Amino acid sequence: MLKSEILNAPLLGALAKCGHTDTVVIADCGLPIPQGPMVVDLAFIQGLLSFEQVLEVLARNMVIERSNLAAEAKDGPVQDLCSANGLDPQFITHEELKAELPKAKIIIRTGEATPYANAILHCGVAF
Repeated sequence: MLKSEILNAPLLGALAKCGHTDTVVIADCGLPIPQGPMVVDLAFIQGLLSFEQVLEVLARNMVIERSNLAAEAKDGPVQDLCSANGLDPQFITHEELKAELPKAKIIIRTGEATPYANAILHCGVAF
């Protein structure tokens, strides 16, 4: 049996298939999700699971080379959460962020209701 703190089997399996340069998106509950990427829906009620909860677990369990946030989130709580988890996000417009979604390997939908609480995580390598 694999030892991981992530218990969601579809998410864990999808993460195991990610390679260098693949992207994983943490999405708030209002982000439009395109056809194509695998979607793991962790939204239960508004606020649960939160962006913060998902980001903290992914930051501990993934090699993240870089991240992108919407420029509209600059100097706000989403940027603070990313910085607290060792990420130094680059900023793109919210429209550019949405345009990147079809290229994602996984989109993780959360119950987060904070505006612009979305992040693109770019997978790195452990060596």
